Amino acid sequence: MTKIQMLTPLVEMDGDEMTRIIWKMIKDELLLPYIDLKTEYYDLGLKSRDATDDAITLEAAEATKRLGVAVKCATITPNQARIKEYDLKRMYKSPNGTIRAALDGTVFRAPILVKGIDPYVRTWKRPITMARHAYGDVYRNVEIKVPGAGRAELVFTGEDGQEIREKIFDFKGPGILQGIHNTDRSIESFARACFNYALGLKQDLWFSAKDTISKTYDDNFKHIFQKLYDEEYKPLFDEAGITYFYTLIDDAVARVIRSEGGFVWALKNYDGDVMSDMMATAFGSLAMMTSVLVSPDGKYEYEAAHGTVQRHYYKHLKGEETSTNSVATIFAWTGALRKRGELDGTPDLVRFAGLLEKAVIDTIESGKMTGDLALITTMQGVTKRSTREFILDIREKLDQYLA
Repeated sequence: MTKIQMLTPLVEMDGDEMTRIIWKMIKDELLLPYIDLKTEYYDLGLKSRDATDDAITLEAAEATKRLGVAVKCATITPNQARIKEYDLKRMYKSPNGTIRAALDGTVFRAPILVKGIDPYVRTWKRPITMARHAYGDVYRNVEIKVPGAGRAELVFTGEDGQEIREKIFDFKGPGILQGIHNTDRSIESFARACFNYALGLKQDLWFSAKDTISKTYDDNFKHIFQKLYDEEYKPLFDEAGITYFYTLIDDAVARVIRSEGGFVWALKNYDGDVMSDMMATAFGSLAMMTSVLVSPDGKYEYEAAHGTVQRHYYKHLKGEETSTNSVATIFAWTGALRKRGELDGTPDLVRFAGLLEKAVIDTIESGKMTGDLALITTMQGVTKRSTREFILDIREKLDQYLA
């Protein structure tokens, strides 16, 4: 068959461990046979990041700004154990955090629903889309290990020399300190992205934080969201028949559990990190969640919402068979290809992305699935497939649809 043509390259960011193995399988079996794949490649594997002092991560982010669409494999954020394991120069920050900060975007995550994989929360009937602020807070923090007794202060010195100083704590002995920040500009970009995304889906938008405790930091988020809604978005929401509201995060959690789904839930950076993993698991599996970073000026980075599957990677290195779920990584590719096709006006690429997603879902619903799904499915007589077998099953379906 004639391969589908691409006009503009994608930014391709390779990753680590088992997801890196899956990345190559997906390209070899599900993409390269059908598409004249054009990518600008960046190796964000941990060894490559260490060799470049993490400069390659920023280069990938800049390429995303230039080309407009990126697809990213899962990567390692090293801790002390990883520094020793990989003999690293230092403890590098999260590559996802670096890219999100560079693009100043919002991460939208939604579950991939298939028959036979039922949500653990019995009231949920429709997907819940998580909107996670992707700048600042703990991901851009500054930390100090306090050696002993002394006073900790929060100090801001303005360009005009004005100084604001607040006591944090009088330490009587060793402890720890953390400083976090955000900007009104980034919060406003986050809010606009959430309002626009909810309008696109024609779904209600919820935003939750903890302004009763964080009376300046979290209250600033609340104020910016409400001001934009009142001044710009309320007429648009009324016309679409949807609404926006703010509630405390603890109240929001209770409401979410009792809901039927079908709304967008906006959260600050860390809250969104935690809750999106909870949401993915509650809907069935971390490997069944789409994730896209959207910048204020319309740049897109698609990725899997899970980690590098370290345990399976060690089994793979021993030559043992694995049954690793590749769905979220495949959907990262299809999301990027679809957006590339939409931006470039290449409908064949858009159609291919849709058919590949259909092949994935139909393969699972036919009873062929990886071990994580086989353990939780309500279907009877399913077949557990290895990592490669599952991808080849998808290729068989895809060939049928393309024919």
